[in-house]
Amino acid sequence: MSQSGLWILGPRQTDWPNTLRSALRPAAPALLFGLRLWVAVCLALYIAFWLELDNAYWAGTTAALVCQPSLGASLRKGWFRMVGTTVGAVAIVVLTACFPQNRFGFLLGLALWGAACAFVATLLRNYATYAAALAGYTVAIIASDELGAVGGANGQAFTLAITRASEICIGIVCAGVVLAATDFGGARHRLATLFASVAAEIMGQCNGSLLLAGSDLPDTRPVGRELIARVVALDPIIDQAIGESSYLRYHSPVFQRAVNGLFAALAGWRGMAAHLAQLPHDQARAEAKAVLEWLPKRLRAAPLEGEPTRWIADPTRLRLACDEAVRALSDLPTHAPSSRLLADQAAEVLTGTSHALLALGLLVEDPARPVLPRRGVRLHVPDWLPAFVSAARAFLTIGAVELVWIITAWPSGAGTIAWAAIAVILLAPRADQAYATTISFMVGTGLAAGLAAIVNFAVLPGLAGFAALSAAVGLVLVPAGALTLQPWRTAMFIPMAVNFVPLLAPANQMNYDPQQFYNASSAIVAGLGAAALAFRLLPPLSPGLQTHRLLTLTLRELRRLATSPVPPTAIGWESRIYSRLSVLPEQAQPLQRAQLLAALSVGSQIIRLRRVARQLDLRLWLDAALDAVAGGNSVVATECLARVDQTLAALPSTSPRPRIRLRARASLIALSEALTRHAAYFNAGTPR
Repeated sequence: MSQSGLWILGPRQTDWPNTLRSALRPAAPALLFGLRLWVAVCLALYIAFWLELDNAYWAGTTAALVCQPSLGASLRKGWFRMVGTTVGAVAIVVLTACFPQNRFGFLLGLALWGAACAFVATLLRNYATYAAALAGYTVAIIASDELGAVGGANGQAFTLAITRASEICIGIVCAGVVLAATDFGGARHRLATLFASVAAEIMGQCNGSLLLAGSDLPDTRPVGRELIARVVALDPIIDQAIGESSYLRYHSPVFQRAVNGLFAALAGWRGMAAHLAQLPHDQARAEAKAVLEWLPKRLRAAPLEGEPTRWIADPTRLRLACDEAVRALSDLPTHAPSSRLLADQAAEVLTGTSHALLALGLLVEDPARPVLPRRGVRLHVPDWLPAFVSAARAFLTIGAVELVWIITAWPSGAGTIAWAAIAVILLAPRADQAYATTISFMVGTGLAAGLAAIVNFAVLPGLAGFAALSAAVGLVLVPAGALTLQPWRTAMFIPMAVNFVPLLAPANQMNYDPQQFYNASSAIVAGLGAAALAFRLLPPLSPGLQTHRLLTLTLRELRRLATSPVPPTAIGWESRIYSRLSVLPEQAQPLQRAQLLAALSVGSQIIRLRRVARQLDLRLWLDAALDAVAGGNSVVATECLARVDQTLAALPSTSPRPRIRLRARASLIALSEALTRHAAYFNAGTPR
């Protein structure tokens, strides 16, 4: 071989370890999670075997379900699983006691309970949804163990409930111990970075609008719509961070107010940018400069690449600077409603940023942070219809499977009921992805059944001892757990990892009966197939329909607010719109997000003006404008608002309450501009 050939071959021989490490480095977190999953399941099985529980595999199954890639998510899910299991165990005991000899009443109650839990699961979010779903299908699982061949309870509900709850608690504790020993948790730092990044970006956009006021002001709408989506994406990370710390859990309302504050800051910035775009160049530059001088110097610069780090380093001092600037802007002496509008909108941006900085100080454990208030937050249901659809689907599915079971007297029919309830309740909140997820769930479970059959009938009969069982289980769980973290077909690999253990059904005395195994597997497939058919026949609301309903409901309430004798408070109105912004589907168009944000601002301005109108004796003039808003006629509304503004402007300077009059005129301008900017939305057909 030539010297040049040796030179080429040499680096290839010496570099292959580095090449292998580079190839495996991206897969390391997934493999680590697979190992955690395997250890958690084996630990739960070992304890359940040692305690000689009847169905030890439920402990292993729970450990697999609770085990999550992050510590906070795992602990949070484990806590809610414990709550849901307890509620479901109590419910099945009560249901059995109410209908001890009444087969029809028992099965009807089972279907109604499943419908109720699907209803609640669709209303709630994140892991609270999981708890509600678990309360529903825990009843079905325990009922499948106590039902006879044709649907009669055998009276063992209490014993079964205690046993299942014990097995599930073992699995939760084991998964928590393994995750806590191998993961120190990073959700808290990740959430702090996201809060700082979003708040800095909003503040930077506000500064940019003031700096570039006039003809140089770019179109800020695309950026604003993207920021709305980023604020919405904070919600699941907040849940994970709360799971890592009981202290954060105690102060969880602070995070909800921080998210609402970011929405309010976005609304204030968008109103400011829209107003500056309407002004002549020189006037816009002069008024923006006057407001910009009162903003904190630390927050004036546009956000740089390291901006979140700077915000994380000293959130309390930044928050105090925001609060001081809010007071200064509120007391800023202005002589024109346009200037007053800019100052008030800037104050809203700073107030919302202050709420975010308060949460940021809590996350980074800033010793200078104030004593945090323990005020709660108002919860609102954005739309009731998806929950009713989920409840109807769950009731009809469970009832139909029960009826088929009674007619056919299939021995595995009780298991079919349980798995149909699991899928139809658990996947109901997935909205338009529910059917596809159910199909993937069924495929993944089918793969798990095939692997369980191989291990059960080809591997385990030749092995002895728990160590050999653990090794055999690890051959499936480690790669399956790693695959769940891959972006491809995640909905298929998760059930493959989770359902492998209940399909294998390991016990102290293993049963290698093929007929029993295939009956159980067919019951699972049949139950999941029934759920998939239910999602196809009675599908959830499409993203387009959900978005349309949220906008329509908001417009209906806005028009009611305009003419209601007793309007809601500003906090109540804002909380209701914040809840709808948070549940807008990802497929919602940017314009639709902007319309909902505009409705938030319009409603707040109307509430403010109605309160001021009583003090200035302008109710008759203002009522004409609000009647036009309620009638969906923004042109007439803006004309009436202009007449109200002229009336206020004609009052002599010596008239009482000059500051209130100036703020009222600023609100009139903000309301008119929002109605004009989104006239197509506010002039839509009159909702009843």
